[in-house]
Amino acid sequence: MPRRAMGTPEKAKDFKKSISDLVKYCRPYLIAIVIAVILAMISSILSIIGPDKLRDITNLITEGLMGSINMTEIKRISLILLIIYLISAILGYLEQYIMAVVTNKFSKQMRREITEKINRMPLRYFDKNSYGDILSRVTNDVDTLSQTLNQSLGSLVSAITLLIGSVIMMFVTNGIMALTAILSSVFGFVFMTLVISRSQKYFDALQNGIGKLNGHIEEMYAGHNVVRAYNGVEDANEKFAMINDEIYENVRRGQFLSGLMHPFMGFIGNFGYVCVCIVGALLTMNNVIDFGVIVAFMLYVRLFTQPLSQIAQSLSSLQSCAAASERVFTFLREEDMSVENTNIKLDPSKVKGDITFDHVKFGYDEDKVIIKDFNVDIKSGEKIAIVGPTGAGKTTMVNLLMKFYDIKDGDIKIDGISTKELTRKNIHDLFIMVLQDTWVFEGSIKENIKYNNKKVSDEDIEKVCKIVGLHHFIKTLPNGYDTVLSDNETLSSGQKQLLTIARGMIKNAPFLILDEATSSVDTRTEELVQKAMDKLTEGRTSFIIAHRLSTIKNADLILMMQEGNIVEMGNHEELLKLNGKYAELYNSQFESMEE
Repeated sequence: MPRRAMGTPEKAKDFKKSISDLVKYCRPYLIAIVIAVILAMISSILSIIGPDKLRDITNLITEGLMGSINMTEIKRISLILLIIYLISAILGYLEQYIMAVVTNKFSKQMRREITEKINRMPLRYFDKNSYGDILSRVTNDVDTLSQTLNQSLGSLVSAITLLIGSVIMMFVTNGIMALTAILSSVFGFVFMTLVISRSQKYFDALQNGIGKLNGHIEEMYAGHNVVRAYNGVEDANEKFAMINDEIYENVRRGQFLSGLMHPFMGFIGNFGYVCVCIVGALLTMNNVIDFGVIVAFMLYVRLFTQPLSQIAQSLSSLQSCAAASERVFTFLREEDMSVENTNIKLDPSKVKGDITFDHVKFGYDEDKVIIKDFNVDIKSGEKIAIVGPTGAGKTTMVNLLMKFYDIKDGDIKIDGISTKELTRKNIHDLFIMVLQDTWVFEGSIKENIKYNNKKVSDEDIEKVCKIVGLHHFIKTLPNGYDTVLSDNETLSSGQKQLLTIARGMIKNAPFLILDEATSSVDTRTEELVQKAMDKLTEGRTSFIIAHRLSTIKNADLILMMQEGNIVEMGNHEELLKLNGKYAELYNSQFESMEE
């Protein structure tokens, strides 16, 4: 899908929507945020009072140079200043502590909601987006949101309070000096606005670039052996360099523009000092103000320009936050799987095992139909083999049966009940599924076998492993069934497949799906696994997807698929006698083996 150009109405609409969503997600922490904001404001207000007291001290010292210095009054004012600044520091600490707690809770909630969102999303989303980009949203983008809210929100509020408070105090003290300080700094506002408007697009591109880079790295490391075997390291490095250069360029341009704000605002502040000193000197010479006012205004100018620099820095950080929030909330706004409003539930222990495919049609894209008109009636306990060339729709049919995807037209019925009327969770409880791609997580062998099935006893696990042929191997490991599978304890592809088969056997369900389950084992192990599979299929309606046709000779029904349709149907002997597509595929395999 082509990326929308920066600055388009759609982009601006998405950006505003993301900011609105961010505000909504902050509502549970609104009270804590308000308290933190109030503390920051009070702390800033106390800081503003300081210059006024310093003016009094300066005037006392000036008067003392002409006579005697009133040390008692100076000590009193100094003590007041010390108390003011101490309270301001304590309130600033409390504000930082509250914001740290709030942002950590916010990021925790955000990660939880993203995880829950991932489990609600249809598989087609993951077909179109790289895992690395999705992981980047969960980690990098959420961290950017959390850190920015923690570091920038309080600073922004304090800076705005200081800015407004210092302006008020300056006008209260002297209007002419106040106008001098403000006019000398007005260029800073204009410059800051221009920089922010120009640099936002680079921060957006930066976050997207980080997602692309994570996706590329995840793909390259997942297939590292293939990349090296095909001498694809140079191409992988070139693509990495291209994405990395793109990130570098966006960072360079964005930071260049944002980096201009701090030194420029520093120049504006120093320029304000000069203007205040010149105008203040003229007013003092004409006895309009005393010398203490100049000292106070020099501090006010610092309090006025310092917030401008803080605001510029905070807005620069908030630009990254806005880009990250757009990626996160765009993900959270993605369409969920269809809502299931049904009270119908099939008990796995009472399911008979009949399945009917009734004129099923399906396509991953609206304009590309893969399954065109699939019809078959399967009886309880039958062993169904689905064969055909690559892309014929074999695995797609299993995905539809498991309700990983919603069918476009037609119906699939289990014991006469449409899968549309059953929840996905209920359907998944009815099936044992052993896939070609093995999945083993970091944990003990025992935990891997009884995954999400806590009622299984150690005796049952050992019995299943003996059937599969894993028991002897497991006993040779240092801790037997309690051996933790990690980088130090690696399994071969065949052993991983046997482990996933054992995981499937331990689950008592009426239906079984084997998707190339023996593809990763050798011929001798395949014979052992085949025997175990024969025991596993007893009393269950089984679906077997296989490219090696020698493994499905004893199937009750073989469905020969081609271009999404069943072109031949029957058992092994019947299809060979038919001398059609199945016979052609079967004979070609044996010819290749003989060669």
